[in-house]
Amino acid sequence: MKTRYDLRNVAIVAHVDHGKTTLVDALMWQGGAFGERDTVEKTGVRVMDSGELEREKGITILAKNTAITYKGPSAEEFNSPNGITINVIDTPGHADFGGEVERGLAMVDGVVLLVDSSEGPLPQTRFVLRKALEAKLPVIVVINKVDRPDARIAEVEEETQDLLLSLASDLEDPDADMMDALLETPVIYASAKAGRASLNMPDNGQLPDSPDLEPLFRAILTYIPAPTYEEDAPFVAQVTNLDASPFLGRLALLRVYSGVLKKGATVGWVRHSGQTTTTAHICELLVTEGLERKPAKEAHPGDIVAIAGIDGITIGDSLVDPNDPHPLPPIHVDPPAISMTIGINTSPLAGKDGKGHKLTARQVKDRLDAELVGNVSIRVLPTDRPDAWEVQDRGELALAILVEQMRREGFELTVGKPQVVTQMIDGVRQEPMQRTTIDVPEEFLGTVTQLMATRKGRMETMNNHGSGWVRMEFIVPARGMIGFRSQFLTQTRGNGIASSIAEGYAPWMGEIESRATGSLVSDRAGQVTAYALQRLENRGTFFVEPGWEVYEGEVVGENPRDEDMDVNVVRAKEMTNMRSATAEVFETLQAPHKLTLEEAIEFAAEDECIEVTPEAVRVRKVILDSTQRGRIAGRKKRERQRK
Repeated sequence: MKTRYDLRNVAIVAHVDHGKTTLVDALMWQGGAFGERDTVEKTGVRVMDSGELEREKGITILAKNTAITYKGPSAEEFNSPNGITINVIDTPGHADFGGEVERGLAMVDGVVLLVDSSEGPLPQTRFVLRKALEAKLPVIVVINKVDRPDARIAEVEEETQDLLLSLASDLEDPDADMMDALLETPVIYASAKAGRASLNMPDNGQLPDSPDLEPLFRAILTYIPAPTYEEDAPFVAQVTNLDASPFLGRLALLRVYSGVLKKGATVGWVRHSGQTTTTAHICELLVTEGLERKPAKEAHPGDIVAIAGIDGITIGDSLVDPNDPHPLPPIHVDPPAISMTIGINTSPLAGKDGKGHKLTARQVKDRLDAELVGNVSIRVLPTDRPDAWEVQDRGELALAILVEQMRREGFELTVGKPQVVTQMIDGVRQEPMQRTTIDVPEEFLGTVTQLMATRKGRMETMNNHGSGWVRMEFIVPARGMIGFRSQFLTQTRGNGIASSIAEGYAPWMGEIESRATGSLVSDRAGQVTAYALQRLENRGTFFVEPGWEVYEGEVVGENPRDEDMDVNVVRAKEMTNMRSATAEVFETLQAPHKLTLEEAIEFAAEDECIEVTPEAVRVRKVILDSTQRGRIAGRKKRERQRK
């Protein structure tokens, strides 16, 4: 076996907002990824979060890679006086984007696990760590944000070590050597924002004693194994991600496992579906330096490179020696748990949005098919309608991100309420479960316990760290978490923190009441008037304002009572000889609650859907005609009474 001492491949993994992308940025600055003439500035904006939605939401959605050529004092010690290339994969922390995590881990030889010094291990920490241990990857623990005023560094280190050993012991075939290695897991104390790390535990709330990230660089070189390979083994590489170039077309990001890949070479191409080997030509070969891709002549075992020239190549495909093919098994991805119907806009206002120009079923289907190419987690299934499809993914957020992206691309859509994807196991209908961790001030303990009980949640643990906050863990049906966030934040006055990961399947747990309020529904089409809204203000909270166009069956507000109410929001003031007081009406109207896409998806009831256009997000009834809805509601009521 030969070893590439000049190379390390590592993934940064953590729970949401524990500092992954900030740490990668700091590593890039201190590792010399940016030169003096680079236009990237230290503005506080994370350069790795390049997508518009990522910057808006402050989360990582897509796994990305960068390469740092490390030439620090440790380089010579590791037989690489000319520098060591560190390929860093920045992975999402949200479990909804677990497919990105899984394919990111397929490229690396070890992981750096970040844990917040105050929050400690959370559900996504458990998720990403479990995936790393299943892949038998060595782990470096980084306790981040040690300078937080509420840091509890020693306790968090102990909790993380307990989690490591617990997850390792739960593996199907725990390795004795692996368990021993976990007992010796290195721990680094860092402040990614300050760009500092140390091997010495600082006092709570204090910065590390080292002025830079050199201790972390040294730990990566020491504990992340360099790639090894058989010198005479045939060429093998696997596609782990896709990108696009305006000049080169589709780019496939892949890791070379053995052999040499040269620009202009003819290679064997094996689809992940197991089809027979075909030949393909590599017209361009690119390596990553910092944030840029640059042309290269060849790639060697352990290298992570991009290639162009193979139309139709997708994630999980293998490139092999055409004369001696040895394809790798496809990348495993957990099955989807949440589904949503996505189809063309069927509302009376379809096509009237000035920016919506993608309206046909063919355009929607082509866009969903394109999403299948680069998103390993998603599935698209037909429905009983030719203009709508069932789209399945890991979670509610992942589906909302897809719809938001399509909306910004000019699509007009009708989106159904999220549903869970059930399975038949041993003849029993089973539904996906979630492990939900909730942190709240002590005063909201009873409120949260009652809220989770209504959603069939079962409390597993409860801890009070003596700081006035309580941490609870629940096992709850995934459908019980649909629409949970808004109600949870309302009842905890914005103070609660909740996060979830998948927890297998359990038998169907019966009906769950997810919303305790009703809808205010427009009973006719027209233009909203201030006069009508003023007369209806005591009915609830409105989503519309004067001048907006509405149609029959559109949900225009929220009724505090648990029932729907048809209202006339287009009623005009009768003309009389009395002096008009329109200005006063506008002054006394409450500001409408304008729903975001995520809020609309959470709010929608079982008989409602969401109209999405580039200019508007509207909740509406699936059946717009009020008379028809009344008949159906009456029939259901009679059926319940008979039962």
